[in-house]
Amino acid sequence: MFRAENVFIGRAPSIIKHLQQVQRDNNETYRTAFDQVGLRKEHLIFPVFVSDRQGSINSMPGMSIVPVEKVTDYIETIAGAGLSSIIVFGIPKTRDSDGSMAAVSNGIVQQAVKAIKSGFGSSINVTTDVCVCQYNLSGHCGILRNGRVDNDATLDMLTEIAKSHAEAGADVVAPSSMMDGQVHAIRNALHDSGFEAKILSYSAKHASSLYTPFRSAAFAKARLQIDKSSYQVSFANKRQVMMEIETDINEGADMVMIKPALAYLDLVRMAKDRFGFPIAVQNVSGEYAMIKAAAMQGWIDEEEWKVCSIASIRRAGANRIISYFSLDVAKHL
Repeated sequence: MFRAENVFIGRAPSIIKHLQQVQRDNNETYRTAFDQVGLRKEHLIFPVFVSDRQGSINSMPGMSIVPVEKVTDYIETIAGAGLSSIIVFGIPKTRDSDGSMAAVSNGIVQQAVKAIKSGFGSSINVTTDVCVCQYNLSGHCGILRNGRVDNDATLDMLTEIAKSHAEAGADVVAPSSMMDGQVHAIRNALHDSGFEAKILSYSAKHASSLYTPFRSAAFAKARLQIDKSSYQVSFANKRQVMMEIETDINEGADMVMIKPALAYLDLVRMAKDRFGFPIAVQNVSGEYAMIKAAAMQGWIDEEEWKVCSIASIRRAGANRIISYFSLDVAKHL
């Protein structure tokens, strides 16, 4: 009986060989692009979501929520790709008005860091997100008092979170709340407690809808539209960006961060030229989701745009790049 696939049997090996050659050519093209901008695997930081549950993230195809008891298996895959740096975000089971679960010694992030350090030691550099947004009921990056963010109360909580992460073994703590004085408060708290963790400060975290896919992972059914413009940076205010970065440098940050990435690369270059200081850039969830969504519709070449976006961030002057594409990009390096 005639079978449709028989038509292709004779040509299958040549087609496969052709596709393999195309893939090799593309890999070489992308590798050359990364060589030209000086990108190496050690520049990449891969985000890891840990929780007490497992699941996929619908708005971020390819990304997963990892149960804390399986986190070492997950890190094995990351290390196997040649990556040596991660940033850990916690998704807790319960929340309260003060985000107190963020600072407990047996919290989600603290458990994950202990497990990772026990299994991988210094071969994996662990950065932790220091914030209360995933842990409090409001979803704000600060603690609310009478409907307003209380900067000082939030600083007290951030220092406790940072100390608990450092005690668990974090190499770097990354305050992302954009509270005034957060670097100074954490630097003093770490020093007074005898911890040597470095500080990667979210110095210029712009108010943006591009964080929405992340929030859908962190908050599940909770409302996602939260106005954080009172403490995050306006896209139009480059003077404030430079001021925030300079303040964090003076307060003792070891590295500063600008996010999102692709619409703010001029600020990355400006900060690099002005301060000559280590700069991290976060290629945020919305940037990831846009490329994924357009590629799934066949509108763009996903692999090409992964490469173009990461190469542009490095070309602008970023020393470290936090990206959900890190695993995919690593195969070209």
